[in-house]
Amino acid sequence: MYFCEMTAGDGVRGPYADYDAWFAQQDNARLAQKSREAEAFFRQTGITFNVYGDKDAEERLIPFDLVPRILSGREWDKLSRGVDQRVRALNAFLHDIYNRQEILRAGIVPIDLIAQNDAYLPQMMDFVPPGGVYTHIVGTDLVRTGEDDFFVLEDNARTPSGVSYMLENRETMLQMFPELFSKQKVKRVSDYPKNLRASLEASAPPNCKGRPCVAVLTPGIHNSAYFEHSFLADQMGVQLVEGHDLRIVDGHIAMRTTRGFKVIDVLYRRVDDDFLDPLTFHPDSMLGVPGIMDVYRAGNITIANAPGTGVADDKAIYSYMPDIVEFYTGEKAILKNVETFRCSEPDSLKYTLDNLKDLVVKEVHGSGGYGMLVGPAASKAELAAFADKLRANPANYIAQPTLSLSTVPIFTEAGLAPRHVDLRPFALVSPEQVNIVPGGLTRVAMTEGSLVVNSSQGGGTKDTWVLED
Repeated sequence: MYFCEMTAGDGVRGPYADYDAWFAQQDNARLAQKSREAEAFFRQTGITFNVYGDKDAEERLIPFDLVPRILSGREWDKLSRGVDQRVRALNAFLHDIYNRQEILRAGIVPIDLIAQNDAYLPQMMDFVPPGGVYTHIVGTDLVRTGEDDFFVLEDNARTPSGVSYMLENRETMLQMFPELFSKQKVKRVSDYPKNLRASLEASAPPNCKGRPCVAVLTPGIHNSAYFEHSFLADQMGVQLVEGHDLRIVDGHIAMRTTRGFKVIDVLYRRVDDDFLDPLTFHPDSMLGVPGIMDVYRAGNITIANAPGTGVADDKAIYSYMPDIVEFYTGEKAILKNVETFRCSEPDSLKYTLDNLKDLVVKEVHGSGGYGMLVGPAASKAELAAFADKLRANPANYIAQPTLSLSTVPIFTEAGLAPRHVDLRPFALVSPEQVNIVPGGLTRVAMTEGSLVVNSSQGGGTKDTWVLED
């Protein structure tokens, strides 16, 4: 039995009351036409993504569903406080493991989990980024199983994506159904680009003079999230650059312009660590800037997010997050973790192998829904093959129970139909504050019964409303 966020018990839940009354007066044919118009708008605007490894390498549209996901102000208050607490703890954790390493000395997190982690960068040891901020932009994936039961599914502290879809979803809903927003007080998300730029500027190096120059570094048009890179640069009013546009000038990173080279103070990079600096990391990289790590360690540029933050995305580290939150904040975690079995531990591996058909198993460094097993949906052959992978490399996996994810209706030509969802709120971190956009990106499994919401696996998106109580 799944918790439906729109209806519960005998009637419609409070946050959806006004929307339900509006929907009851709508003609299905009109709504179907609106849905087609939204798809045409997304295609015309170029809101597409590429799937790495896809044999056709085609650009795909992320399906958009026109039924919003609605949260009350009370529900959002708890979520935002929990995200704020978690983001601050993540930043403190990263600062600690690259400096004093007190959490390792205390035995809270095993040393081997850090020392043997591919995302841990020794080049960041004994260095503090400008303002002490490592995680300038964080996406925290949340799931819901009941009225007041929210869980963190994973943390995205490296280069979280999807905020452009959040913004375009809202813009599309405003254009298609303006009357809905005149009837209900929905908190705005349109300030995100302005707030993102302000947050990045506030994180500029101390020796920056005047208004900081911000730029977005993209790997280029073939990257799966290129639309988002160009969209955010345009919305912030800053330059979108590639590695070949940049060079070192007088100890600073500068970008090529029609008037010569201009110094960049803050670089919002969407290039992975391994390709950021060929002199420090992958020597064959053509995507980054030779020497940028030297400029960074000299304090002459801010890189957002900081190199080495990927260690906080590790799903084995995730399993220690309740202890990490308490260690750095002195408080119990407001948002709960999903129970997690570390397959590197013999007892957990045995439990996972014995109960594989009932569990979800994920790679510790995995993302996008790749490399995972959903036990209840797997065949006997798939279960057997995955068991062999687990035995061969148990430290590469964690396992979790299959949650009864909440559902939100999607629109079909036959009417409303329930589908499973998650939520990715976005937090902006500067030296002064944590700013969380009210809502975030709701991802929805468009296939009936599916628990996989990732766009690369066929999932879609919804507009997320937070009501002003």
